[in-house]
Amino acid sequence: MPSFSVPGAVLDTELSDEGGHAVVQLHGLTSSRSRDRVMNLDLGRGLSGTRLLRYDARAHGRSTGRAVPEDYRWTVLAEDLLRLLDEWFPGERVHGVGPSMGAATLLHAAMLDPGRFSGFTLMVPPTAWGTRPARAERYRQAAAIVERRGVAGMLAAAEDVPPPPAAVPAPASAPDVAEGLLPAVYRGAALSDLPSAGELARLGTPTSLLAWAEDPAHPLSTAEALAQLLPAATLRVAYTPADVDAWPGVLKDDVAAHG
Repeated sequence: MPSFSVPGAVLDTELSDEGGHAVVQLHGLTSSRSRDRVMNLDLGRGLSGTRLLRYDARAHGRSTGRAVPEDYRWTVLAEDLLRLLDEWFPGERVHGVGPSMGAATLLHAAMLDPGRFSGFTLMVPPTAWGTRPARAERYRQAAAIVERRGVAGMLAAAEDVPPPPAAVPAPASAPDVAEGLLPAVYRGAALSDLPSAGELARLGTPTSLLAWAEDPAHPLSTAEALAQLLPAATLRVAYTPADVDAWPGVLKDDVAAHG
């Protein structure tokens, strides 16, 4: 796959070029584009007639990184994204899609260059604002456990939290991040939050918010708040796996409407 250098990392990318509108697809924390496929979060799998760019964030999947927590702040990931878009789609407006950390990266990128995006399909937004400090502390604790006991020890110590009712059953999988980099990745996430309410209220990009219930790491409250803040947002909540199976169709419709 083509590689692309950014400060402190080399990103692994792939482009499915079928002509048409430019789309960029991101993934969540400790995941990758390949792991998202396993977890049924690859909305681009049913997309045709577009130029779809997928990539692994720094230190995730096949991309490299450094053991520097500040490298994994969402604002830095947003700068990586904009550099990628300048390389692959110079001067074009792009539709962005991604879950959790990917959704946060897209919103931060829009703060830096709001005119760059024609639309968003944001899945399971992460904890933010009031719910962020508790999640940040969990990330710091996970980082410390990985340093003492390795990834296996962290997984063994993790709470047995049932998946959201809407989540499509998928095989268990470990973080797709090298063990030596995982603590820095977690600590970088702990340093991050979504843009402020005032910043988001000025973002007019058409946005579909796709959320599900009963997930402490991706609370419905974040999606509901974003739906109120973003001037051109709609919210869909999934309660069953069948609802999630419909999400690729939402992306297809979004690209057709805003491309």
